[in-house]
Amino acid sequence: MRRTYRLARRLTTQWSAGLSDYDPLREHLSHQTKVEFILSLEEIEDILGFALPRASQRASWWEKERNPENARPQRDAIRDGGYEATRLADGKGVRFRRLSAGRYRPR
Repeated sequence: MRRTYRLARRLTTQWSAGLSDYDPLREHLSHQTKVEFILSLEEIEDILGFALPRASQRASWWEKERNPENARPQRDAIRDGGYEATRLADGKGVRFRRLSAGRYRPR
């Protein structure tokens, strides 16, 4: 019971602070120095600490949204980490490419 209460309190605190499940990915990306690199889906799951949803198999789940009203937390985390993402053709990984200074606007 106590453990459930602590978990609920932590989740409530994270939600009220505006934290996202994808913040670990944002943090990881923000510490990278490479202009471009690839992470496997398994590596991304290790960074996040949970399994990616099935939707992550689709390229559109990773790529930037053209309509800002359709913002997604994973895309926000990637952008806020200073990168854009493209799923590899084989579906087993994601290519991260650093945003140019003019395109990167931290929140």
